[in-house]
Amino acid sequence: MPQTPDKEIAATFKLLLIGDSGTGKSSLLLRFTDDTWLHPDEVSATIGVDFKVKVVDIDDNKYKLTIWDTAGQERFRTLTSSYYRGAQGVILVYDVSSRATFEHLNLWFNELDTYSSSQEVIKMIVGNKVDKESSGSREVSRKEGEAFARKMGTLFIEASAKTRTGVKDAFIEVVRKIIETPSLWQKQQSKTPGTVHMNENDEPQGGCAC
Repeated sequence: MPQTPDKEIAATFKLLLIGDSGTGKSSLLLRFTDDTWLHPDEVSATIGVDFKVKVVDIDDNKYKLTIWDTAGQERFRTLTSSYYRGAQGVILVYDVSSRATFEHLNLWFNELDTYSSSQEVIKMIVGNKVDKESSGSREVSRKEGEAFARKMGTLFIEASAKTRTGVKDAFIEVVRKIIETPSLWQKQQSKTPGTVHMNENDEPQGGCAC
């Protein structure tokens, strides 16, 4: 891809964060976009969908990311199904200190397969909260996470929103894979370069900005 002039956006990508409530999706988003971290006691559960925008530089090109943080609670699931449409990248998050959140990834993959508008969408599994390992509370080993990712044919990384470990790498790797899959985005971007394509149902439903 040719280099774009300064401040020109080469493309706009839509990313989703999905996974059980309490896995730290909002914390990962806040760490990546604002490089801040809030104690869990200061973070309220996302209601519906929240999103943030960040511009990243990759290989001398600027890419605009609209990152959507979906609610993990079952009662909000009907609010979030429409947000899968048009996403080029999906990050599935579990908590390494909670085996239940890891086991529920199968349900999230089923939902993604049901609602995603493209089978080519780039997927990454993130095992969050590895900072808890020092306290002996890890319930899911890295090997288990890697094996599941291989089984599902997805990218994998462990991370900690608290310590920054792996957070930037997770998002940037997903974006790089999207760039390497032009069929995912070139046709869409050619309609209106540098814009996000949403319909009236794709408005944020409120929620915290965390």
